[in-house]
Amino acid sequence: MNLHCKVYSLLLVFLFLIGSNLVVIKAQSTFVPPILPAIPHNTFNIKDYGAISNKMTDNTKAIQDAINAAGKAGGGRVVIPSGEYLSGPIQFTNNIELQITEGAILRMLPFDKYPGGIAEGLNFINGSKLHDIAISGKGTIDGQGSPWWPYAKTTNAKRPRMIAFKDCDKVLIEQVKLINSPMFHMTVGGKSSNITVREVNVRAPASNDPINPSHNTDACNLTGTKILVQNCDISTGDDNFTCGGGTSDVLITGCIYGYGHGVSIGSPTKGGVKNITVENCTFTNTECGIRIKSDRDRGGVLENLTYRNLKMTNVGIPILIYASYMAKERQFRDLQKITPEIAETYPSAIVTELTPNYRNISFYDITATVENGHRAGLIWGLPESVISNIILKNVNITASNSFGIFFANNVKLENCNIITKEGKNKLALTNAKVSIDGKEVK
Repeated sequence: MNLHCKVYSLLLVFLFLIGSNLVVIKAQSTFVPPILPAIPHNTFNIKDYGAISNKMTDNTKAIQDAINAAGKAGGGRVVIPSGEYLSGPIQFTNNIELQITEGAILRMLPFDKYPGGIAEGLNFINGSKLHDIAISGKGTIDGQGSPWWPYAKTTNAKRPRMIAFKDCDKVLIEQVKLINSPMFHMTVGGKSSNITVREVNVRAPASNDPINPSHNTDACNLTGTKILVQNCDISTGDDNFTCGGGTSDVLITGCIYGYGHGVSIGSPTKGGVKNITVENCTFTNTECGIRIKSDRDRGGVLENLTYRNLKMTNVGIPILIYASYMAKERQFRDLQKITPEIAETYPSAIVTELTPNYRNISFYDITATVENGHRAGLIWGLPESVISNIILKNVNITASNSFGIFFANNVKLENCNIITKEGKNKLALTNAKVSIDGKEVK
């Protein structure tokens, strides 16, 4: 082999190695897992602070004393041992893990004994501007929320959130079972970061349950940066997951979703939402699969959203993206029945910094069957701010009614089978530029 061939061969090897490394780096950079909290090994059993396991004793002081003692010691695990423990609102401190052991049930005080009642709606497990905090164990937190739910539409009535953290860093919630919260089950908001929710089971009745419907019982309401939701099993009376503006770098993977409003974004999206991936999840009897909602007075830029390898069974609508969430006119409210002719009449408005702007959204390898009489999907932008750069690839949906695409640009369907009573891939369109397998739809 002459010198030129040797140099050329070495160059090819060098380029291959560089290319391989670049591929690895790119793959690793798509999602960086959140940093987990560091909890000292100190242990504080609530029974050592006077907690009593029965259906009557208020253990608020004993639990708070254990948390405070752990805080003064620099942090540690506050253990709820096997048994049933009633408690009112408790306040977290830094470097604390509330460990609810298998066989333990931590119950919120009943409605008629809960401090502040509907006048205050004090959150149950609460913390603000904290770091390194966790709730773990295979036990249960019971919100005893049924008496609270009828107040969902009562003016000025306030209901507690089960877990509510704000502006916190390094948050972990894992393995616990959360049931029947008066309102949201898990809320981590504000400018929070490094949030991990894994192997959590959440249960509350559906919002249309004929016997005891729950309302606004969102399972997982997380806003911030670097968020992982993994291997959770969720069925509730509102959003199975939702986030607001100021959210980025999110991975939702391996979750099982039952009753609820789906994996949502919005409605407040001021500050923007970007870099979200939802993959390897199932949806059964869910009102929506993927749901993106906002409106002109609360919008922002939503971009770089990826949904892949999802299976949906008997859902109300598999894909729902719209920017008219607060519309009051009746003809714009029924998203199952809205037609291109109705959508065309939606009034335009001046673009502001609060105008929703949706772009760069991808759907890959999705299979869905839809509840009888419902539509295959809806992508509906605003006249002044169309939804742009949408791809649906290997998307298979069986539904009664058509997939609507209104006020959207550069929507591509590749190898899709959207079967409705109108036929295969027969879309309902207005003010939309759409192509199917490379051919523009007229």
